[in-house]
Amino acid sequence: MKKIILTALSIFTLVSCQTNDAYEDLNRDPKNPTQVDASFLFTSATKSLVDQMTSTNVNTNIFRMLGQHWTETTYVDEANYDFNTRNITNAHWSEMYRDVILDLATAKENTEATPVTASFTQETKDTRKAQIEILSVYAWANLVETFGDVPYSQALDPGKYVLPVYDDAATVYADLFTRLNAAIPAITNDGFGSADPIYGGTASAWKKFGNSLKLRMGIRVIDVAAMSTTARAAITTAISGGVFTSNADNASMAYSNASPNTNPVWVDLVQSGRSDFVAANTLVDFMNNLADPRREVFFKQNLGAGVYKGGTYGAVSSFTTNTQLGDKVYDPTNPASLIDYAEVSFYLADAAERSISGTPALAAGFYNNGVTASFDDWGATGVIAYLANPNVNYLTAPGSWKVKIGNQLWLAMHNRGYEAWTAWRTYDMPGFNLPAVSGLPVPTRYTYPISEQNLNKTNYTAASTAIGGDKQTTKVFWDKF
Repeated sequence: MKKIILTALSIFTLVSCQTNDAYEDLNRDPKNPTQVDASFLFTSATKSLVDQMTSTNVNTNIFRMLGQHWTETTYVDEANYDFNTRNITNAHWSEMYRDVILDLATAKENTEATPVTASFTQETKDTRKAQIEILSVYAWANLVETFGDVPYSQALDPGKYVLPVYDDAATVYADLFTRLNAAIPAITNDGFGSADPIYGGTASAWKKFGNSLKLRMGIRVIDVAAMSTTARAAITTAISGGVFTSNADNASMAYSNASPNTNPVWVDLVQSGRSDFVAANTLVDFMNNLADPRREVFFKQNLGAGVYKGGTYGAVSSFTTNTQLGDKVYDPTNPASLIDYAEVSFYLADAAERSISGTPALAAGFYNNGVTASFDDWGATGVIAYLANPNVNYLTAPGSWKVKIGNQLWLAMHNRGYEAWTAWRTYDMPGFNLPAVSGLPVPTRYTYPISEQNLNKTNYTAASTAIGGDKQTTKVFWDKF
């Protein structure tokens, strides 16, 4: 079944050699829950999702460079926005469809097919399906936010649709809100329990996760005129339903110090013995100008105490004579987050400024919470003095409220490259450098995989036309400024 769906997604030529053997036992009747346990699929899909969003292997994830927090030391193709040589866009596309969305869809089918018993109640079944839905919405939203229009309605039905059409991104996003609205209230018990690597099944935590995701998605599309009402309703109901209130709520997955369950960054850099990245001058210069105390934990002081010098973004940069990344980044047990309290706090500040929830007078408090949460999560000190800095203080920092929120959200997303890049796409802050070699503009989306051009050409061509061209600089529907 997995091979059939991969064919329908037009990605089998690039992934089947790597996955068919490992997933041969899935080529059975997916309606039979005894063949592949839903708990196993749920755990596997969750780990695949977190690993994909966390990895720094340039074959699969270059988001830390798109957010200009890191730059490369030797091979600088990716920092200069070469997506195609390593088929980077295909890697993200196939990982999200194959190892996240498909596994979650199969887990849902198997859960639905499992009969209710005294030990497997209807409440447990409903909660498990809701947990699956929240992670599925997260993955689908990421695909839309990354590519624009994507196969959705026909994507997982190869019996009817061998080559799926691409659905309008805004239409998909609207449907994801509907799915979240239905899923969150359905969580009533621990669901997958110990098979849940994020919250161990805690119902209240999953509700906060779902609401925080809905808040994020509402902020994403708030400037889209046709979705304004939907976005405002999403933001309002998410906040009233309960979003994150501390770092203890973060949607994080813990890693261990033993393979294969180590943080993928440790695998990519330490286990592999590589020194491929240094801090980018875009980030270091910005933090130097603010005398940001988080430099001591974001970075090593390999150039001397209090000395930080970023590598020129997109240029070959010496590993030894530029600022290296902090010890926490290299820790094999470092947890990885899908969404965290700092991020949520800045979205609450945004919602307050727009008078969607509260008033603009409340924005400073949420902004301060976001900065403080980032300091606390990294173990940094000096946040009180930092927030008193006239260039940081919400009342005195230069620029509009979007500039202030955008700058600090971007900083807080250190080591979460996708959200650093998306903070820039959302708020257009801070100003980014052009890559030193290519001089290309910063991408606003991933281009579609080459395999789609070759194997699903008719639908690929229609989608490319619909979004305004399959280019790195085409803006996705919610990126209005």
